[in-house]
Amino acid sequence: MSVSYLNDDFFSRLETCALNLRRDLAGFFGGKHLVKTYGQTVEFADYREYMLGDDIRRIDWNLFSRFEKYFLKLFTDERQMHTQIFLDCSASMGKVSQQKAAYATAFAAALGFLSVHNMDKLSMRLIHGDKAEDPFGLIVGKTPFFRAVSSLNDIKFDEDADLERAITGTDVSNGNGLSVIVSDFFTESNWKKAVDYLCYKKRQVFLIQIMSPEERDPSYSGRVNLVDSEARDALDERNMKLRITRGMQQAYEEALHDYIEDMSSFCASRGAGFISVSSDKPIEKVIFGELIRTGIIE
Repeated sequence: MSVSYLNDDFFSRLETCALNLRRDLAGFFGGKHLVKTYGQTVEFADYREYMLGDDIRRIDWNLFSRFEKYFLKLFTDERQMHTQIFLDCSASMGKVSQQKAAYATAFAAALGFLSVHNMDKLSMRLIHGDKAEDPFGLIVGKTPFFRAVSSLNDIKFDEDADLERAITGTDVSNGNGLSVIVSDFFTESNWKKAVDYLCYKKRQVFLIQIMSPEERDPSYSGRVNLVDSEARDALDERNMKLRITRGMQQAYEEALHDYIEDMSSFCASRGAGFISVSSDKPIEKVIFGELIRTGIIE
């Protein structure tokens, strides 16, 4: 992959941002995300009346002297979350357009950086076929993260990706963080079942659809040979010879619009986030614009 967004300037601009996760996630002790439960930090949150069995060291004796009742001090709780990023490594993501592959990789790296920057754990899974490969293992801290990033430019984008089987076949922990799927979602697999699986696991889910300018607005006309980038050979039934007319172009535009609308409404019905972007849009504008507007980063 000769095109790359991954450099020191790219990551330094991200240091002012943070992932904004739901407060009902559980997570692990020792992170930076405030949750709804009360914990052991030094930041005061609330009071409640003493109950038998409570730690008497938390009793506020100043309140007892005023009201002659026992009240406990409650403090905020901060947790370490686990971010899982699923990157579609199919041929449609990178075989034709290196910019699209670099764009998708940069998005995965950006969200991964925000995770380790905020003391979260990170897993970056590469989807090839029906497998979600885990070449980097559990990443904690910036040193192993940048070691993993140095290998991202060497990813091979080939064959197809079965998002449903790859993600549902992954051991996903319950309710302790964010799961992100980066893909064009041009797949014959049922990606909606993958989203339902992650929601069933009580994870916060976010989908990033990345398309090339040619996929959003194809400029083909006349007689053309369309070769599917994920076709196994020249005789694959997905390859077609067509005479493209203006009516076919309009039908494509309407079908693509309906598909994106369906993705958006489905994600909304599941409480998942969703954006659809073109790889020719400056990535900084998307990260500091679209992602902030969706509330996934702040």
